[in-house]
Amino acid sequence: MKKIVETSRLILRELHPNDAQAFYDLNANPNVIRYTGNTAFRDVEEAREFLENYSDYREHGYGRWAVILKDSGRFIGWCGLKFDVSTQQTDIGFRFFEEEWGKGYATESAQACLQVGFHRFRLHCIIGRAMKANIASIRVLEKLNLAYEQDITLDNEAAVLYKIKK
Repeated sequence: MKKIVETSRLILRELHPNDAQAFYDLNANPNVIRYTGNTAFRDVEEAREFLENYSDYREHGYGRWAVILKDSGRFIGWCGLKFDVSTQQTDIGFRFFEEEWGKGYATESAQACLQVGFHRFRLHCIIGRAMKANIASIRVLEKLNLAYEQDITLDNEAAVLYKIKK
């Protein structure tokens, strides 16, 4: 499993089919996926199939990465970049177990992802999108110095688009 970047508390590495149980558990919490437009996996096997077929690293060089606590080696969520072929834009995204919320992991890991995006992958612009009701994610985007661009619709919900340029 390829390590991407390290912060003071976290290791970000490529997702792997071995993460299937944690990946399943993460999406099984309705509070975690509430503002994502995603549904829970049917079972661990469906999560494993998703991870086995995850092609972003191969197609774009980057993607969503597992976030691992340095001190325990525990998978606490994911954070990373996603290239959207239809819009030709790369967005920053993150998802963490509910018990890890409020500990600064989203900001810490996303800051590292922005640096990797701008420096290693030579991106010029990264966007962030969040449903308007998702105040916590909007706060993270603002802490990362992404600037509000416009209101948008995301999965038929009122949302906002933020942007940062290198």
